[in-house]
Amino acid sequence: METKWSNMSCRRVLLTGFTLCIVLVTTPCSGIDIHADSEVLIQNGTTGTLRCSFKSNEVVSSTTSVTWTFQSNQPDNLFYKTPYTVFYFSNGRGFPGHDVFKGRVQFIGDINKRDASLQLSPAQFSDNGTFFCDVKNPPDVTGTPARTELRVVLKESLPQNNMAVIVGTVCGALFLLVLIAVAACVVMRVMHSRHEYEGCTSLESVSSQAPKPRKKVEVNLESSRGPNPSGPVQGPVIYAQLDHSGSRSSFHKMEPVVYADIRKN
Repeated sequence: METKWSNMSCRRVLLTGFTLCIVLVTTPCSGIDIHADSEVLIQNGTTGTLRCSFKSNEVVSSTTSVTWTFQSNQPDNLFYKTPYTVFYFSNGRGFPGHDVFKGRVQFIGDINKRDASLQLSPAQFSDNGTFFCDVKNPPDVTGTPARTELRVVLKESLPQNNMAVIVGTVCGALFLLVLIAVAACVVMRVMHSRHEYEGCTSLESVSSQAPKPRKKVEVNLESSRGPNPSGPVQGPVIYAQLDHSGSRSSFHKMEPVVYADIRKN
């Protein structure tokens, strides 16, 4: 009997524990998670952004509110002892806080996108301290405000932007690769042209070294057409110029020359 009772008690305990686990898992949490940058550096006199986002299981509505507060880390500052509200957002409207931040803070977030970021311009050295971002989204009203340490510094104190160095290095490497590719194409084209020129030169040298055909010996047409050497030989040719005027002044009056060809039989 006692054994049955103990078994029933164990079953009831297990069933109760299992039910509690299901209820805890399925029941949404009523808290809200708020996140912000742990540290932000802004150059003095420039515009900076204090980012803040939140996560909530409830739907964002007009009752959602955002509160930004500030506490200075300088003992002689007005906001050193306790935080002061610098900006308040609710029902789609923003309300600046203390006069020190009036005209220098602007809400740039989007509540529907769970963004509660704030813009500070221009940043001053008196803004060095801690900024707190607190969001309420009823019924999610329980949550720890996110904190951001703001440091307003000179331009020389800002860290170098490594992204610009990386982009410049990548662009330089790509330009070098393109330059190498172009140079390789030019060299290959020059070598190809030189190879063709050498081939043409070798062909011309071979053709120039080829034996030239011998010229045929021209035979004197008169000797080829003449009679056999055993025949009669041509005699001398006599040229005569006659003057028929009979006067002494006829030296310059000469008749055409008569050429007599006397051949010896």
